[in-house]
Amino acid sequence: MIGSRVKYRHLHTFVEVARQKSVVKAADVLHISQPAVTKTIRELEEALGVALFERDGRGIRLTRPGEVFLRHAGASLTALRQGIDSVSQELLDNVPPVRVGALPTVSTRIMPRAMSLFLDEQTRSRIKIVTGENAVLLEQLRLGELDLVVGRLAAPEKMTGFSFEHLYSEQVLFIVRAGHPLLSGGSVYDGLGRYPVLMPTRGSIIRPVVEQFLIANGVASLPTQVETVSDAFGRAFVRMSDAIWIISSGVVAGDIVDGMLAALPIDTSETKGPVGLTLRTDVPPSLPLSILMQTIRQAAAEVISVG
Repeated sequence: MIGSRVKYRHLHTFVEVARQKSVVKAADVLHISQPAVTKTIRELEEALGVALFERDGRGIRLTRPGEVFLRHAGASLTALRQGIDSVSQELLDNVPPVRVGALPTVSTRIMPRAMSLFLDEQTRSRIKIVTGENAVLLEQLRLGELDLVVGRLAAPEKMTGFSFEHLYSEQVLFIVRAGHPLLSGGSVYDGLGRYPVLMPTRGSIIRPVVEQFLIANGVASLPTQVETVSDAFGRAFVRMSDAIWIISSGVVAGDIVDGMLAALPIDTSETKGPVGLTLRTDVPPSLPLSILMQTIRQAAAEVISVG
């Protein structure tokens, strides 16, 4: 039967020769030799029992049977490619996504670059990135709802069953808008009682660090206090008001560089804490997760190198 003699390579080569109107150009596009193209076309013509091309001056053109066959050959190739793509997508859809929990400081500073590097690897793996409080993310990791948490090292009692890989350290900053009154002098700690203060929520990982720092510096209470872990709200509210935002440096690093926000002149070096990768010890990372972790390491190294 004719159909059994016609292969994919015959159709592919025929369509490309018809498109280029040249055996030489088709050979270049297909990355095969000119004799190989000529041989393939002859095989197809023998299988069909008709000539598909004829000379046209210094070039070639389709014969009438060639024009008819081109319509069906092109449609067949398109249908075949669509079928292959559908199968590939079905396989991809059945692969569980890599699920990452990232604290706001990491989501802002590290993950965009890490994701760009990961996509360059073309693993075709689906990625799910969620943000939230550290306690919530760790619980999701423990339950198997996440594969990785990127953020600050949790308290020892919270790390049972987890491993931690240190990437870098960052500290807490007291952030205000550019031009804030406290930037021009005066006691910053006294100012905490005069202006609204955005505090990390009680479930956030830096809340105990912030509370200990305030107590150590004689701040017993904050009259006007708003608890939030929303970096979008914090950024918008501070830029439009005289509020003071107590937040990890990574969240606002870009805003400080842009000159939109500024850190109050307070030595907060004692609030430094390790940021890294937290995994379950009983579940080995998949290949896509391992690749993603490597891109996160690279992104973190780049952040450290530029300060």
